[in-house]
Amino acid sequence: MGIVLVAGAILSEVIATLALRGSHGLSRLGPTLLVVIGYAAAFVLLAQALKSLNVGPVYAVWSGVGTVGAFVGGVVLFDEPVRVPTLIGIALVILGVAVMYLGGGMEH
Repeated sequence: MGIVLVAGAILSEVIATLALRGSHGLSRLGPTLLVVIGYAAAFVLLAQALKSLNVGPVYAVWSGVGTVGAFVGGVVLFDEPVRVPTLIGIALVILGVAVMYLGGGMEH
């Protein structure tokens, strides 16, 4: 169940982050509400997940997958550029998350 909560936290955080871009500095009500609701949901879900999962690997997965998700969302939704150094960075993030996940164990 903890992994499902983390997945929900990641999805909520990515949606909120992408809505931040669409809010134009929090000046548009709809996207701004999505930002507030998305980040609130992400933290609630993450807090619930941490009742049964270890904080280090969970945070690595949450932040790393969220980073990749925000990058992909930015490319798809906002036509942001994809450059070789960015792809290398994304690969390093994924590698780091994998190492944290495998080395730290998720459940306590």
